[in-house]
This record gives sequence, C-alpha cells and structure tokens, in this order.
Amino acid sequence: MDRQPVDSSTIANVAYDPATMTLEVGFRSGSTYQYFDVPEALYQEFLSSESKGKFLHANIKNSYRYTRI
Repeated sequence: MDRQPVDSSTIANVAYDPATMTLEVGFRSGSTYQYFDVPEALYQEFLSSESKGKFLHANIKNSYRYTRI
C-alpha cells in the first residue's frame, strides 16, 4: 500500500487497499494500525474530513477490527 501524508496533528499518513478493504493509519507517535473491512466510501469520507483524528475515533476505531503492526 502506498501511504499518503495527511494534514492532522495526530495522524501522519494513511493508505488503503480496496481489494482487501484494509485501511492503514500511521500516527505521528510512530505506531501504525491496520483496520479491516473498511468500505472505500468510508475511507473517502475519512480523507475529506476536517479532523482526521476525530473522524477515526468516531467512525472507525471502535467499529472495525484492527491490529497494530
């Protein structure tokens, strides 16, 4: 997955694989998480959100399986 930088105080970069519906989020702290079965439409909303951190917490973090990599 190709990561792209985002404008966020907590998130450094994101990547998305539509074939596996996997969202990868790299945090400024250095940790990286993968979220599974995330619909592409939700990923697009995430990218266009004003606050990536708030969007992640409200719509993805507690709704989708994830693992730290």
